[in-house]
Parts: sequence; C-alpha cells; structure tokens
Amino acid sequence: MNADRRFWLIAMAALLGLGITLSLGRWQLSRAAQKEAVASAIAGQATLPVLIGSELAALPRPQDALYRRVQLRGRWLSQHTVFLDNRQMEGRQGLYVITPLALEDSDAVLLVQRGWVPRNFLERSSLPQIATAPGVVNIAGRMAPPPAKLYELGQASGGRIRQNLDTADYSRELGLLLLPVSVQQTDGSDDGLLRSWPLIAAGVEKHHGYAFQWFGLSALIAVLYVWFQIVRPLQTRRR
Repeated sequence: MNADRRFWLIAMAALLGLGITLSLGRWQLSRAAQKEAVASAIAGQATLPVLIGSELAALPRPQDALYRRVQLRGRWLSQHTVFLDNRQMEGRQGLYVITPLALEDSDAVLLVQRGWVPRNFLERSSLPQIATAPGVVNIAGRMAPPPAKLYELGQASGGRIRQNLDTADYSRELGLLLLPVSVQQTDGSDDGLLRSWPLIAAGVEKHHGYAFQWFGLSALIAVLYVWFQIVRPLQTRRR
C-alpha cells in the first residue's frame, strides 16, 4: 500500500470515528435535556392546587394529573387489599400495601399505594395485619403511575401476595372500574405503614458523564490523528 493511499484511509477512518463519537455525545446530551424537561414538568405538577376526588374522577385523562397532590374521600375496599412482594423502602425488603379506594360521589375506584410493611420471611404465606379504618376516610397523597413491575418468571401470580399488579387485569378480576393511575398515600401514621416514597430522580448526571466520555474520545482521535499523520511525518522529513 503506497503512502498516499494509507494517508487517506487513515484520514477517512479518523473522520468516521469523530463523526460517531460526536454524534453519540450529542445524543447523550439530548437525553439529559429530555430528562431535565420531564423532571421540570413533574416539579410543576407538584405546585398545582390540590386535586379532590370528584375533580379527579371527572378528568378525561387521569394520567394528566400524575404527580399532583390530591385529597381524597371515600371508602376502603379492604377485602381487595393486595401485597406486592420484593419491594424495598429505606434499604429493607418487604411488601407494598395496595388497597382500592371507592371515591365518594363517584363510581370510580382508585388503587392507593398505602405504604410499606416488612414481610414474615419465616412464614412467607402469612399476611401482615394492617389497620384499615372503616367507613368514609380522608387521605392525602400524590398521583403516581401504577406500581412498577418487577421481573417475574412464568405467568403472573394471583392471591393476596403478588409479584406484580396490572391495573387493567385487576379491574377485570374485581369487576370494578379502576382508574388507570394510582395514589401514593403520604398522610397517616396510625396504621404502622412506612411511607418514605422515593423521589423521582432525573438521572441527568449519568448522561452528562457518558457525553463527556464520548467527547473525550473524539478529542483523543483528533489528537492522535494530528500527531501521527501530520506532526510526526513533518519531524521525520526535517531530520
């Protein structure tokens, strides 16, 4: 291979490498910007006026109310309480307690993530005893997506203790009209449940770090190309 052909092949490879690494760096910055926008929207939702149950039930798209503060009035359907397994809170393993709440003056029913409770690991089939107030109750919380799903082998499990809970499937199972959102309860301390719900993190630091790595690789390619293709050959000719 002659010197000219070798020079242009290396130049093309360097340009290709620069194009790829710069594009990946810009993509990571765009992902960070998207997540910052989502975090800003979530923060904005939290500043809106408190939503009451009748207003929530009347929304054509309850999903638009995610992360808003709510004040609900209704009755617990405690017989339909389920416990989601392998959930952590404050570094401990246990169960999320999910109870449907029938909203007052509405046919709508809403899944409430009431809190976290430790599990009996010696007798895994035993159900925790949860204090549930009878009659009409008032709860405060924030709107949230349905509980996140964990990886589950085989078919979804039923029963009171489950790995995951699909809102649409559970709605059909109960024969109730469940709204496609849930509420994370934030008030109340007399039921023994822990409610240290994790904050929504934007996670932009990770994307900024990746972008720095890609841009650093771009700079390295440029420096190596200039050194070995331009500077070194000039030094050799002068000797």
